[in-house]
Amino acid sequence: MPRPMLRPSLRGAPVYAPAATACAIDLRDNINLWGAPPHAIDALRTVDSSAVYAYPAVAAGQLTAALARVTGVREDEVATGCGSDDLIDAVFRAVAEPGEVVAHPAPSFSMVPIFAQLNGLVSTPVPLTRDGAADADALRATGARIIYVCSPNNPTGTVTPTETVRRLLRETDAVVVLDGAYTEFAPELDDLLAEAPSLERLLVLGTFSKAWGLAGLRVGYAVGSATLVQAVRASVGPYAVNALAERAAVAALEQDADWMRACAGQAIECRARFTDALRTLGLSPLDSRGNFACVPVSDARALAARLADRGIAVRAFTALPVYGDVVRIGMAPWPVMERVLHALGEVLAT
Repeated sequence: MPRPMLRPSLRGAPVYAPAATACAIDLRDNINLWGAPPHAIDALRTVDSSAVYAYPAVAAGQLTAALARVTGVREDEVATGCGSDDLIDAVFRAVAEPGEVVAHPAPSFSMVPIFAQLNGLVSTPVPLTRDGAADADALRATGARIIYVCSPNNPTGTVTPTETVRRLLRETDAVVVLDGAYTEFAPELDDLLAEAPSLERLLVLGTFSKAWGLAGLRVGYAVGSATLVQAVRASVGPYAVNALAERAAVAALEQDADWMRACAGQAIECRARFTDALRTLGLSPLDSRGNFACVPVSDARALAARLADRGIAVRAFTALPVYGDVVRIGMAPWPVMERVLHALGEVLAT
């Protein structure tokens, strides 16, 4: 009997394909709707042809050096990739043998169980606690080879205390992946970046897709011990960050930090005003620390569809552990959010 062409273990693996409804206001992706970093754009305008016809630098060397300077670690303690997704995939492949367990909170980033399946690993979801943090006891009980934690969490925006991450490192032998995609919107939190190399089994992820406004260029980074980072780099491959993306990210990192913090600050202000307004509409948004609001509702798909009829796109999640149906609404400049509130008011009134 001939062997199957495809891996049986990938049968039924979902393809990431969010609905592509065109709307005047699109708040589905948690990107920086204040724009792109100005010096990064200037750097792209002055690109010469060699940045296109030649291969990029191996392992994005200039960006790696810039990230090491900013985070206060050594260059061999930094890895880069085609978005932080790429680095999640790489660390799963670098650390775990097929059949081993990846434990992660639920709900959390939807690509985590997909990357686990693609790498032949066993995805083990563990419900968040009622306050939205990762459940250290339940995660530890899985005996996982890798524990993934996103804080602030996607899609809830809730936070796992730093001490919980430290406890997982102390009380398990797992490699802990701490996804910090939204840390710029929670500056009060300890991001553990500078400390990650000394913690040996901790890999902290960051991205230029959210606060930095470079989602279209796909640049992510990871900080950890040299041993762990070397394995991740080998799993990523040599040219994961293209030359234009590296140029823009370096310019942003070195010259647009104040711009980024200002945008993040405006997102935080809008988040506070928006969630207060949601409460006046009778809703109970979660305590989100990302650049979005997460709102439990009775029927997320119906609410999202009615907002889409009014030209507003939000992300609907159904039957989530702990929370049930929720809608996630990204932040934008306040006049945009006022239009969203007006549309929500109309929908809820009918």
